[in-house]
Amino acid sequence: MKLFCFKIALPTLFGLFFSVSTCLQAQSIDESIDKIYPQLDQLYKHLHQNPELSLQEKETSALMAKELRDLGYKVTENIGGYGVVGMFKNGPGPVLLIRSDMDALPMEEKTGLPYSSTKKGITNDGKETFITHSCGHDIHMSVFVGTAKMMMQFKNDWKGTLLMVGQPSEENGMGAWNMMNDGLYERFPHPDYAIALHDDPFLPAGMLGYKSGALMAGVDMMNVTVYGQGGHGAAPHTTIDPIVLSAQMIEAYQTIVSRRIAPTEPAVVTVGSIHGGSVHNIIPDEVTMQLTLRSYSPEVREEMISSIKRISENLAKAAGLSEDKLPTYWIRNPYTPALLNDPELTQKMVSVFKNNIGEDKVQEVQAQMIGEDFSRFGLQERNIPISMFYLGATDPETFKNAKEKGLDLPGLHSPYFAPLPEPTIKTGVKAMSLFAMEILKRDEVMMDHKK
Repeated sequence: MKLFCFKIALPTLFGLFFSVSTCLQAQSIDESIDKIYPQLDQLYKHLHQNPELSLQEKETSALMAKELRDLGYKVTENIGGYGVVGMFKNGPGPVLLIRSDMDALPMEEKTGLPYSSTKKGITNDGKETFITHSCGHDIHMSVFVGTAKMMMQFKNDWKGTLLMVGQPSEENGMGAWNMMNDGLYERFPHPDYAIALHDDPFLPAGMLGYKSGALMAGVDMMNVTVYGQGGHGAAPHTTIDPIVLSAQMIEAYQTIVSRRIAPTEPAVVTVGSIHGGSVHNIIPDEVTMQLTLRSYSPEVREEMISSIKRISENLAKAAGLSEDKLPTYWIRNPYTPALLNDPELTQKMVSVFKNNIGEDKVQEVQAQMIGEDFSRFGLQERNIPISMFYLGATDPETFKNAKEKGLDLPGLHSPYFAPLPEPTIKTGVKAMSLFAMEILKRDEVMMDHKK
């Protein structure tokens, strides 16, 4: 089908102007997506029934590699573990990275869907578990493959280099880090832009969400080991009880956000796990607490970490512990940096969505304190603009009913999270493809930063 396009100049937030195509291309993509959707539906259900844990995505990554290779991309596998890159050079122009994550969660699905996951596996620390895509990475991969198909089918409409990146191990925050350490940006053309999506259970299928600037928080996982002097539970006066001491620390940690950090700065300190003791009548020698810390700025992050150490050590001293029995700490490396959407790239994305999918289908969303290591694709030696959008995934009728009756919807990581595949995947493919094609036009404004 021959496409007849015209362009409209729209102002950015910074007073610059860029062009957004409004043409028969969107209609043509709709027709193409309808034709390939049965294949995407089959792929989605296969992925849903065959999830793999972080660092174990062997079969999933091989399937993504095959899909890309069959389409004509030059594919490289096993980057930073099971990472996959499909590259297609389509003449001069920007380099665009489109990323999908691939791993699933160690939990049991309870949706009751006919294609539910019943798969079990062994976690990386040796425990048997059910596995399911309760974060929707199977949706992400299905959209990813659909977008790869559209970019090939409409390759006459764009110029540049496309990097389709299948990333492992997003759930444990290791995937992007591992791919970078394996030379992702040295082995392939350095991207000028990176884009991604995440399904959203709190938007109905067919809707798109966006947020300029801070979208998701930086995340640290921290262990605090508290020592004491154990003894008989009947003689607590002869001990220094690390369980009581841990309780005092937990209470004090809550003042970090409320009294040490400015109210205008988002921050979270959560103690998610406490392990100590073995039986009823023995006071143990030590307790280990597992914390998650979330923030949007390096300064707030450092304040939380230093405050936890200061509080823990001073309470331990107040309890009578000597220097050699002060608390010890472990912080997971790598941490997950905050995800900050580039304002100009996000504004361009919003214009593309509103012009081609509909203003009533595009909604600004609130920042959240969850984490996403897609942020790392923009935070390398040469920073690059990134933008992630939200893809509505809940059945519109279910969404409407829940809103009218004040019911809670199952969120991400819920065993009851059940995306509605067809409108979710179709909308995702259309949105991502049109956004990618707009970036990969010979557009002077979008290329200015390269000069």
